Amino acid sequence: MRKIKTTKGGVTAAKGFLAGAVFAGIKASNKGREDMALVASEVPAVAAGVFTTNRVKAAPVRVSKAHLKAKLARGVLLNSGNANACTGPCGIAAAKALAAGTAEVLGCATSQILVCSTGRIGVALPAEKMEDKLPDLAARLSAKGGLEAAKAIMTSDSFAKEYAVEVRAPGGTFRVGGMAKGAGMINPNMATMLCVVTTDAKISKGTLQNALHHAAERTFNRITVDGDMSTNDTVLAMANGAAGGASIKSGTTDHSLFLEALNEVCLNLAHMIVRDGEGVSKFVTVQVRGASSLQAARKVAEAIANSTLVKCAWAGNDPNWGRILDAAGYCGVRIREELVDIYYDGVIAVRGGTAAPTPKEKLVAAVTPDKFGVTVDLHQGKAFYTVYTTDLTEKYVELNLSE
Repeated sequence: MRKIKTTKGGVTAAKGFLAGAVFAGIKASNKGREDMALVASEVPAVAAGVFTTNRVKAAPVRVSKAHLKAKLARGVLLNSGNANACTGPCGIAAAKALAAGTAEVLGCATSQILVCSTGRIGVALPAEKMEDKLPDLAARLSAKGGLEAAKAIMTSDSFAKEYAVEVRAPGGTFRVGGMAKGAGMINPNMATMLCVVTTDAKISKGTLQNALHHAAERTFNRITVDGDMSTNDTVLAMANGAAGGASIKSGTTDHSLFLEALNEVCLNLAHMIVRDGEGVSKFVTVQVRGASSLQAARKVAEAIANSTLVKCAWAGNDPNWGRILDAAGYCGVRIREELVDIYYDGVIAVRGGTAAPTPKEKLVAAVTPDKFGVTVDLHQGKAFYTVYTTDLTEKYVELNLSE
């Protein structure tokens, strides 16, 4: 019997976690939709985080990284409608002020509050307007508020993204749940996304950080929509131990199950982000195998997944394998063209670097569905790497002409 099963509740599925949302009017064009969210633990929790590797980092990223040095955390304040990025010292001051205001309504230290923002870059955050809404936001916290919080952090997203699981482990039953947002500027490391994961498992801060890093590398750092990396990418995890089970130790069965559960939550949220990509119509899994090293496999996979020419071909149901082989050839990895095989959903398109005798109509049928896979076998080793990506349609341009 499977020890991990899906459950309802998203970011508040785990015991002792509350969430809520409120309208603050952060963006002028936002007419009444909630744009501030708060996820809070009823008891102090340990926290971990992974962030964008962009050298241009938003104020909330800088502040949250600093606050994660504290031993404990109580909550995460998130907003849509404004990224608070490239806003200088005023942006840092705004992020710190909102953390302090949230700490006051929750009755904890400022360092126990993490902050996340998403929206337009280079616009001052209306911190005073947001601070005025914090008491109301705290009053709306509820164990059933996960969906409202997930909706409040949406920008160009078309649906709220949440997922949760329950785990029956030898040391006791616990839950892992989360919410995320993301649709455009999606590319490792990481993507334009915010994510909060919660668990009522008892686990140390260091073990949680290692687990989150492990999960992010295999999920959020494997997705791309348009090849653009953001300034605000943040994945945060909090563990409050409210499930009451034994402490999870590295190397145990409980730890293995925790890693599996965390990976499942992150992978499902990551897939939702790709499926909801701006101006896309297809979800494509690109796997490169037979590479000489993991790094080589990754470079080839990401080159293919980010190729505008490849994506446009997919949008037109065109199995143009020449563009795939071209991308593999320019990514900087040594490959032997005469060894390469390419498959669309198991249907061979290229054998030994040249066209396979597969009828074109069969290849077209393989790339026409809204979900398919591409496999590139380099026949140079045993390493492999998988990336989750999309096509790109005319709608992507329309969505990004202005904001």
